[in-house]
Amino acid sequence: MDGFARLQLASTEASFGWRQRTLKAAIDCVGVGVHSGKRVNLTIRPAAADHGIVFHRTDLSRTIEARFDNVTDTRLCTVLGNGEARIGTVEHLMAALSALGIDNARIDVDGAEIPILDGSAAPFVFLLDCAGSVEQDAPRHVIEVRRTVRVTQGKSWAELRPLGPANRAASPVLEMDLTIDFPASAIGRQAASLRLTPESFRHEIAAARTFAQAGEVEQLQAAGLARGGSLDNAIVVDGADILNPGGLRMANEFASHKLLDAVGDLALAGSRLHGRFVAHRTGHDLNNRLLRALFADAGAWRSVATEPLVAAA
Repeated sequence: MDGFARLQLASTEASFGWRQRTLKAAIDCVGVGVHSGKRVNLTIRPAAADHGIVFHRTDLSRTIEARFDNVTDTRLCTVLGNGEARIGTVEHLMAALSALGIDNARIDVDGAEIPILDGSAAPFVFLLDCAGSVEQDAPRHVIEVRRTVRVTQGKSWAELRPLGPANRAASPVLEMDLTIDFPASAIGRQAASLRLTPESFRHEIAAARTFAQAGEVEQLQAAGLARGGSLDNAIVVDGADILNPGGLRMANEFASHKLLDAVGDLALAGSRLHGRFVAHRTGHDLNNRLLRALFADAGAWRSVATEPLVAAA
């Protein structure tokens, strides 16, 4: 790594600002774990500058940092671990925290899963809005992608690419383009794109719900999983049919949810990414492998501290 660079921000409008942020007040909620079906109590608390996002299993008195290298399982959701302590289904909450510019928070949870709520990130956005946020007296850190990193698995792939000089001059940016392709005709081929800002996240993808095919749900429940899953917190499709009485919230809700998942998974970089994410048929495993590949290549990234752009007198 070539030292600790500084990225000057000309404006905070429609961007994340140049200082770190945390919550103004603690906020809590109660829900169920989608796999365990158990009641979960969740509290999101303010934290000091440079604390990062840290989960606290209150039932075990163990903490788990929200980092890509603490991911222990990606088969059904993103699971973080520290020793024997685990916390699963972190991706929707991580997406909301990242998209709304929250750098530092302590998340108290008394079970092994973050509550699924309605299967999207919208309830977490609501909670964070209720709590409010405050600026902290510390520069925000950014991971600048300097050369393309790619991971593949069969027909699936994901890349992080550098952005051109025009994009690098003003503000940290994460541009995202994603396509999916499922055999169920209700899903089929879809695409979703996003230039990640608080407002684009709120209005374009936050409300997109997790989804599953009916046959998969039956298999999971037979294996003792998805005990908390229902049509209230997931879209279920059966061939050409969507089983939810209310249908979809948006035309490309399936691709939008995969994009939401990617926002949450990439937030485990530990700092905001500045680059372009492009993927086809990606999921939690590829997203995590992509971050591991990025940080394994010292020439593919550099750490940047942001600072305000001071106009010449």
